[in-house]
Amino acid sequence: MTEKLSDTARKTVLAPLLENGWAMEEGRDAITKTFVFGDFTEAFSWMTRAALWAEKWDHHPEWSNVYKTVQVTLTTHDVDGLSALDAKLARKMDKL
Repeated sequence: MTEKLSDTARKTVLAPLLENGWAMEEGRDAITKTFVFGDFTEAFSWMTRAALWAEKWDHHPEWSNVYKTVQVTLTTHDVDGLSALDAKLARKMDKL
């Protein structure tokens, strides 16, 4: 079962993500990041690769795409906040 990140885990798990462009979403226990690509095809290709990992891990992002920009929000609805799954998916998205 997935658990909400503890205060200690937040410091160690979230800090590298926040240094890499992720931000806490105001008013929610969630992280958000905007990815900008060269064009629509690059953005959609990235979303497809990210979707495969999200499906494999059964952890799906809140996201939207307008042309070459993808806005991503990660939170774990089952625990009403951030979990290790959010950090794991964020790290994967950064590597893609």
